[in-house]
Amino acid sequence: MTDIRDPVAPVNKSPSLFHRFANPGAFYRVARPCLSYFAGLGLTLLAVGLCDGLFFSPADWQQGESVRIMYLHVPMAWLGSACYAALAVCGVLSLVWRHPLADIAALEIGPVGACATALCLITGSLWGKPTWGTWWVWDARLTSMLILFFLYLGHITLMRAFDDPNRGQKAAAILALIGAVDLPIIKFSVKWWNTLHQPASLTLTNVPTISMNILLPLLLCTLGFTLCAIALIGTRMCACINERRFQRLLNQEIAP
Repeated sequence: MTDIRDPVAPVNKSPSLFHRFANPGAFYRVARPCLSYFAGLGLTLLAVGLCDGLFFSPADWQQGESVRIMYLHVPMAWLGSACYAALAVCGVLSLVWRHPLADIAALEIGPVGACATALCLITGSLWGKPTWGTWWVWDARLTSMLILFFLYLGHITLMRAFDDPNRGQKAAAILALIGAVDLPIIKFSVKWWNTLHQPASLTLTNVPTISMNILLPLLLCTLGFTLCAIALIGTRMCACINERRFQRLLNQEIAP
């Protein structure tokens, strides 16, 4: 039977469906044709959302034109948290079932999530200056988001810090699981502590407290950025699989 840890092993008909799709070769064949569609749809939604949000949506009655930073800040905050949640899931799959695709996904999700979190912090500072009168405060949500950024940096470092990739993958998976504690703190910090951040304007249980003229482009931007991030991560994963395949063939060629 094919070793499930083999990063380029062919699909074996005998494993369960769960294990079959954890095979990098199967992922490559299924995902690669879909990536262009994700990217195209994401860019289209993003173009429509940003055009509507930046040029046609109304300014906020309190914050004025500075509220337009929201169309980048909110999607980046969502992506930063979502990518780290994905890292935690990959950590479970790697530690419990030792799926090679989970390690590849964690390797490529980390940099994308770190960039999204960094953009969230930067745009938050740009938004905070005209709104709060300062670039930075040690607000509960800002601080927990900064901690998330450092967790990303730690995860990226651990994945690449060891000569033995398995050691780095295991250490990074453990960090991802421990760091996941920060995600509910980010989400509920505005309820648990007295912070400068306003409560969520959009929830699953209550009527939105934001105008539809602002909400619609915000949702389009969030969905567009999400699809683009999926396409980017998928492309990075396919490139990593190809790189490992090439390295394996190269090692076979030079082996005596």
